[in-house]
Amino acid sequence: MSHELIKRILSSIILLPMALFFIIKGSFLFIFFISICFCIVVYEWHIMSKKKTYNIFGFIFLIFSFLSIYELRIPLNDYQIILFIFIICVSTDIGGYVFGKIFKGPKITKFSPNKTYAGMIGGFFLSLISITIFTKDMLFKEEMPLSWILFILAISSVSQLGDIIISYFKRLSKIKDTGKIIPGHGGLLDRVDGMIFAFPFSYIIILTDIL
Repeated sequence: MSHELIKRILSSIILLPMALFFIIKGSFLFIFFISICFCIVVYEWHIMSKKKTYNIFGFIFLIFSFLSIYELRIPLNDYQIILFIFIICVSTDIGGYVFGKIFKGPKITKFSPNKTYAGMIGGFFLSLISITIFTKDMLFKEEMPLSWILFILAISSVSQLGDIIISYFKRLSKIKDTGKIIPGHGGLLDRVDGMIFAFPFSYIIILTDIL
């Protein structure tokens, strides 16, 4: 096991329970938590995209993204949907990393050379398994409807697409990571790149009552 992988695992062991605590606790603590995350992500985006024409559009998108997180958690005072989306994104990331490392295979795009089709399938697979294990009984009293299974796969797809989009901007800026705040992972934007797309997407779907 490489030193970098050990740091990655240890960081995840610390960060995941912390994030879950703030998500479930809600109220002022959750607002404080996402405000800190927003400031860090905005700073990392600014450092990465300064002097670029798309800099301001990134700021506008990040504001909308974090507002959608707030709207999904605070007004409804219900942590379950936030937890639902969070678990899908984390599982997609882990599944993509593990399956990609094990099975390797063709790359999805040159913008993100570590992303493979095997990893993409692994992300879908683990997100479905994780939701079945952790949140199915909280949201559904009977069998999960097909519309929600498709919703899970859509969130996982958007999360993976977000990862690729941020990788594209990193390549434009000729950097590997957006920061160094998380040992083994890089910047916070490196870790939430999928989430900042998945949350506003989910918010729009829920707001329009498509499900």
